[in-house]
Amino acid sequence: MRLDGWLLALCLARSCMMAMFMSYAAVLPVLLTAWSMSATMAGSISTGFQAGYAVSLLVFSALADRLGARRVFVWSSWLTAVSGLLFAFLARSYVSGLILYTLVAIANGGTYTTAIMLLADRYPPARRGAAVGWLIASSSLGYALSLVLSGAALGWGGYPAAFVASACGPVVGAVIVGLALRHTPNVVHARHPESGFRTAVMKNPRAMRLMAGYTFHSWELLGMWAWVPAFLAAAFVVVGTGTVRATESGAYVSASFHVMGLIASSSMGNLSDRLGRRTVLLALASISSACSFVFGWLIGWPLALLVVVGAVYAFTALGDSPVLSTAFTESVPPAYLGAGLALRSLLGFGAGAVAPLVFGAVLDATNVRGVTPAVWGWAFVTLGVGGVGATWCALGLARDRAPRGAERATVTP
Repeated sequence: MRLDGWLLALCLARSCMMAMFMSYAAVLPVLLTAWSMSATMAGSISTGFQAGYAVSLLVFSALADRLGARRVFVWSSWLTAVSGLLFAFLARSYVSGLILYTLVAIANGGTYTTAIMLLADRYPPARRGAAVGWLIASSSLGYALSLVLSGAALGWGGYPAAFVASACGPVVGAVIVGLALRHTPNVVHARHPESGFRTAVMKNPRAMRLMAGYTFHSWELLGMWAWVPAFLAAAFVVVGTGTVRATESGAYVSASFHVMGLIASSSMGNLSDRLGRRTVLLALASISSACSFVFGWLIGWPLALLVVVGAVYAFTALGDSPVLSTAFTESVPPAYLGAGLALRSLLGFGAGAVAPLVFGAVLDATNVRGVTPAVWGWAFVTLGVGGVGATWCALGLARDRAPRGAERATVTP
């Protein structure tokens, strides 16, 4: 499936919205000293962000069922722009960083599930996997943009400059959203009295298994995203690179990993349209699990090997995201899709909120402060638990056929 003009604009806006998403992780090695944080404290800011995002997704997704996805998407875009600027100019300590970065997450949540709902209304099942894949890929592009902007600005203006550079993205994104969606209908689906959320979602075995798979997937993926830049920076320090330069290098390599995620999202959604959702989910989840159990032990090994394994890790850990989302839209009635995505998001990003904190706590517990190189393997093993869970959920899905022959839905102009 090729990108049409409407989808291209939506994806571009989503990329800009995500420019704040990795700014904290990108400069974390510098912030550990500047804000006098332990690894557990550092992980708590990522946890606050993910928890805020989870609550935001819950609220905005439920609102979208009643007010329309387009309206909620626009509101959230402007809130993200304002909160991003507040974080950039006011976050100067652990406490202010925790509060304001959480605020960014709360504002941003309305730009994710609402976008999936807009795609579900516009594209039929035979094309939906590819469309959702492009949407998730645009998020990866935004993460890479966040890391590149932060790494470039860090060298000449410190972490405040990195925050300001990243905050420009949501401002641009909000403008694009206003222009791109000005002619898009705001659809509110009617609910049938004989049906309800419990029947449509909670008693829907396929939907619940997909929701569980998404929760495990989020634990692994969001925990990895929160700590990989710092891990890569530590790997550069081991080979003799200075802290600031190592932080920049870690941000750039992490950005390349998100480019791998972009490729994975744009291709795996389309592949699942052809091969079926279960087949693709099972392959990706099993490989990413193996990467979680191996990756952390590679510090001190040749950097080229670490980068190669990290690229595979990034590809497989994110590649199942559009497949899980597409399969969920096909399993839940449209009138309850927002509510279903709300619960899924609460569980998934709730797990993603806990994962960085657990990772940091294990990192603290398995290391002595000041002793280098640090042991990272056990912390990454905690993420592998999520990968194994996602593999189990994919294995238990009923075998599905590729949705090429599905009935064509109406495409809203």
